Amino acid sequence: MTTAAAGSPRTYQVRTYGCQMNVHDSERISGLLEDAGYVRAAEADEQPDVVVFNTCAVRENADNRLYGNLGHLRPVKAKHPGMQIAVGGCLAQKDRGDIVRKAPWVDVVFGTHNIGSLPALLDRARHNAAAEVEILESLEVFPSTLPTRRESTYAGWVSISVGCNNTCTFCIVPSLRGKEKDRRPGDILSEVRALADSGVLEVTLLGQNVNSYGVEFGDRYAFGKLLRACGDIDGLERVRFTSPHPKDFTDDVIAAMAETPNVCHSLHMPLQSGSDDVLRAMRRSYRSERYLGIIEKVRAAMPDAAITTDIIVGFPGETEADFARTLDVVREARFSSAFTFQYSKRPGTPAATMDGQLPKQVVQERYERLIACVEEITWAENKKLVGETVEVLVAVGEGRKDERTGRMSGRARDGRLVHFATGELAGKIRPGDIVHTVVTYAAPHHLNADGAPLAHRRTRAGDAAEAGQVPRTPGVLLGLPTIGAPAASPAPVGGCAAH
Repeated sequence: MTTAAAGSPRTYQVRTYGCQMNVHDSERISGLLEDAGYVRAAEADEQPDVVVFNTCAVRENADNRLYGNLGHLRPVKAKHPGMQIAVGGCLAQKDRGDIVRKAPWVDVVFGTHNIGSLPALLDRARHNAAAEVEILESLEVFPSTLPTRRESTYAGWVSISVGCNNTCTFCIVPSLRGKEKDRRPGDILSEVRALADSGVLEVTLLGQNVNSYGVEFGDRYAFGKLLRACGDIDGLERVRFTSPHPKDFTDDVIAAMAETPNVCHSLHMPLQSGSDDVLRAMRRSYRSERYLGIIEKVRAAMPDAAITTDIIVGFPGETEADFARTLDVVREARFSSAFTFQYSKRPGTPAATMDGQLPKQVVQERYERLIACVEEITWAENKKLVGETVEVLVAVGEGRKDERTGRMSGRARDGRLVHFATGELAGKIRPGDIVHTVVTYAAPHHLNADGAPLAHRRTRAGDAAEAGQVPRTPGVLLGLPTIGAPAASPAPVGGCAAH
């Protein structure tokens, strides 16, 4: 039985669906719970005292996935009195009280704007023996002021803004995350410095639209300035960002990327469609010529830049000619990777009620042709790197076959996945270390380096990984009513508390 034994702190587990924003929000949820006295459950623990689902609402199967997982937990909870289930994130913001109506064994529902209230809501639900549903319509506090339990010793997410001012017809995010709220540059840089001081080598700046950063304080060049300022932070070796929007992309950002040594020459810039008619229907305020023009400028400034993208197939009204134009843009852009999606109808979005919804078989057939086109290009682009030396930041969990092949894996500076042989350094290279190695083979989605590494640099991030430590970012907690750390039952007289 894993509900808190006498004298033991309560254990928790966070299950995350969705984008980088959700992953980073889950780090904050973990930080909040540990600040309140909870202890992270072991990976193999199937019955933690608290299970938190941090949900996404972007894909069509999000609801099914959540309610299916909640159904699996119902009998587990029935056998473990005191176990609590919480649902947060975008789907919680959208469905609100419907979650408790459909799954009455859920204890807490919280939204995207009040992550910080989770410990208090858990306390309240346990005290009152009733579900607590709290969804706020606007941001209570900027999430980065909350304590954070980082998942990586070597790479960290840093939010520069939350919310989005765009009105793309396929996207539900603005209604769930709200209007864009920008963080002050000094606060962002303080968090980046704190991560670098703790040994983190790579930081990714996060926003729904990083290129519009500064809109709140009236500086349209704020994002480029922020990139340059990151170049002055000691110990910070790699800076990435996601996601920019083509309509707001300015030349000063390209210059900042090219001229700031620690800013990686990798750019993830969503295309969504190569058809101007579809882009217009999507309410994406750029056209394919503008998009390709940005890529041309990026490659002129950084010939080695790796450009990745998002593409949606089967948007309502998309014709065969529209789809053919998307393939044309893909061939011209020469992406190093692409995240491809079949359009899915999301209730509450304008696209859901548009005429011209396409049959599933048409969308599937186009999707398969797009995948084939993308892989042909990414493979050709990757083959150009065979024989080249790459700098790899060694990672955890990137290579699913590493144990069988004897390789380790990590990311090159341009973001490509590299599986590399360790040679005589087997057992000495740690996650967070830096390796230089030569590419010997290319596949559509990764590179192999099967010779011995040319160089290996031990880092503080590697030291921390070896010691099992993760960075923690302290935060300013909210003035919310709370009972404090989860109460543990008194230890039995004359007995031993479980450890």
